[in-house]
Amino acid sequence: MAAAPASGTGSAPRRSGHACGGAAGAAMDWERARRTARDGAGAPLPAVARPLADALGHALAAPLTALADLPSFDTSAMDGWAVAGPGPWRLRDGGILAGDRPEPLAYGTAVPIATGAPVPAGASAVLRREHGEAGESGGLLSGRSGGTGSPAAGRDVRPRGQECRAGDALLPAGTTVTAGVLGLAAAAGYDRLAVHRRPRVELLLLGDELLESGTPGDGRVRDALGPLLAPWLRAVGAEVVGRRAVPDALGLLRAAVRDSAADVVITTGGTAAGPVDFLHDVLDGVGARLLVDGVAVRPGHPMLLAALPPAADGRARRLVGLPGNPLAAVAGTATLAVPLLRRLGGHADAPPLRTVCAAPLPGHPRDTRLLPVRCAGDGVVPLPFDGPAMLRGLACADGLAVVPPGGTDTGAAVEVLATPGP
Repeated sequence: MAAAPASGTGSAPRRSGHACGGAAGAAMDWERARRTARDGAGAPLPAVARPLADALGHALAAPLTALADLPSFDTSAMDGWAVAGPGPWRLRDGGILAGDRPEPLAYGTAVPIATGAPVPAGASAVLRREHGEAGESGGLLSGRSGGTGSPAAGRDVRPRGQECRAGDALLPAGTTVTAGVLGLAAAAGYDRLAVHRRPRVELLLLGDELLESGTPGDGRVRDALGPLLAPWLRAVGAEVVGRRAVPDALGLLRAAVRDSAADVVITTGGTAAGPVDFLHDVLDGVGARLLVDGVAVRPGHPMLLAALPPAADGRARRLVGLPGNPLAAVAGTATLAVPLLRRLGGHADAPPLRTVCAAPLPGHPRDTRLLPVRCAGDGVVPLPFDGPAMLRGLACADGLAVVPPGGTDTGAAVEVLATPGP
């Protein structure tokens, strides 16, 4: 944010300390800031009914219970013959395919059957095709060895209700709807799912220096955060309803924040106390309440979280202010935006992912550090290009290690956060 604000936009000089009625104070502990983001979200957004095709990425608003037994009938697990009693068996005409409604099978007889087909009443087992041999006339079936042995009762039959019974709880509320969940829901008889509404997010990219296209130079830089953040926010369950550049002008930023219809406004830049860092003044002017104002983490310590005045329809609104440097903004997203959005979307808290350090991880003397790392055979190792304005390390990273003050030694346990994904 280097350029001066345009005239006539309501610019104001920066004042010392922080806006929203408080003076500058100690930065919040990193873990406390994450808890504040989760708790500050309030209750998850309301439940809505979505067709299966539209439920991917949402969180279940109610437990998923089976609407039928799975499978709902005895099913052949292999291609072969359904047999009744010990062999050899007299072969019945025809065969049974998936979707058929077969006639009962008489004792001492057999009928060809396909994988997934219903096992007829009276059948004791399924004889695999490679284990049986039909006579040349086609009228008699025996085991491959020619003996009279038969498969054990129930062999290669998937019995009704093997996976679940109607009414069984399959998944708890708060489960994220993945492709696997969609498959299970369809198998269990669902056409629609009750899920929490996705939080709507508007992304405001602040700064006169940002270029939307072309090669950076002459004091201008490419906007890296728009392409980086939008897919990441979608991946954690948000609906990105807007993404726009806002020049360095207090009045324009105030109008953008005040008039946004999003549940969560996310800004990049303007969180510090530079000559055109207007975000604190804007929050003060619109009557926002700061929940987090600076976090003891590197990079990204000037991040913030605020409760905005409610929307006209009474909806609660939040604002996450990210630093302008790319890796610092990533740290702010992981610290504040991700837990806030996950809670709003109704997603259950996942247990932390912990691993060991395959090499020492350098830390900050006093603050938590979020460090790009990659997985080695015996743990994680740090990556170069980890400065606040750099993205090379992040682009190669498998995650962000949460490094305590002072760093970690080889073999120490460390938490790893997910990096931006599709």
